[in-house]
Amino acid sequence: MAIAKAERLMNLALCLLGTRRPLSKRELRGSIEAYLEAGSDDSFNRMFERDKDDLRELGLIIETVENLDGETGYLARRDSNRLPPIQLDAEEAAALGLAAKVWQQARLAGAASGALQKLRAAGMPEAEDAYDTPHSALEPRIPVHEAAFEPLMLACRDRRPVVFEYRKANAARPETRHVEPWTLECWRGHWYLAGWDRERGAERVFRLSRITGKVRSRAGAFTAPVPDVSTVRETVESWAGETATRSALIRLRTDCGYPLRARALSVRELGDGWDELEIPYGHGLDAWLVEFGPDVVVLEPADLRADVVDRLRAVAKG
Repeated sequence: MAIAKAERLMNLALCLLGTRRPLSKRELRGSIEAYLEAGSDDSFNRMFERDKDDLRELGLIIETVENLDGETGYLARRDSNRLPPIQLDAEEAAALGLAAKVWQQARLAGAASGALQKLRAAGMPEAEDAYDTPHSALEPRIPVHEAAFEPLMLACRDRRPVVFEYRKANAARPETRHVEPWTLECWRGHWYLAGWDRERGAERVFRLSRITGKVRSRAGAFTAPVPDVSTVRETVESWAGETATRSALIRLRTDCGYPLRARALSVRELGDGWDELEIPYGHGLDAWLVEFGPDVVVLEPADLRADVVDRLRAVAKG
């Protein structure tokens, strides 16, 4: 559905940009296949008005002109819709070049590469890139292994509600969740979806690796307002355990758990291959500690220790 609408908008934009005179609704309907398939005049009119508004919202300047016969026509003059010359300095060019290389999955990699080529053709300066050297050991990328990423990315873009099966870390079976997706965020190598859980009537954050089965789209508009990007990012940060409200004491095997050591407030050698660490304790820390398996033992607080034990038991049960 989203792809069909995108093609229809593109065809309408090309028609309006490619004409030297205003085109009437009748002419546009006869030129665009999707409009020809409209069941009735009312259906076509509603579709055309929505598409016209969508193109204007995207920034296309569409003029409405009335001819001598009193018929209304539409066109988008190229001189009114031409972008100004692109002016980028070397640092901005380097940032765009690096951003284009970050994405690894095929769908985004092609779009990023094509956008970079167009910017260079428009005059973007070539920037020296340390990642291009043949002997470089560094490769910038954001890996995405979850099958749910692409459908959720499209649902966030198109503001479409979704349904999926979600298994919490301490749950034996997945639950069906009806969500209005806001955005995807990556924290500590894991992807999270932030959105509005319709059944719970509250904002929630879902880790993509715990989504099972297919993500299914649903028709209809969002029922809750979408917060701004910075607010959503803070929500994901909090749920992912980045916002600490207190500290925890753990035992960690020597030469293990370097991400934990990087965030430690203090480290004390215990001997016998173990160290004692004080680390920030926020929401989601129990799920993160479980990933280190037998290399971590929670000493305090008691509620964190109990949460980690419950998660480990759930994993052991399968």
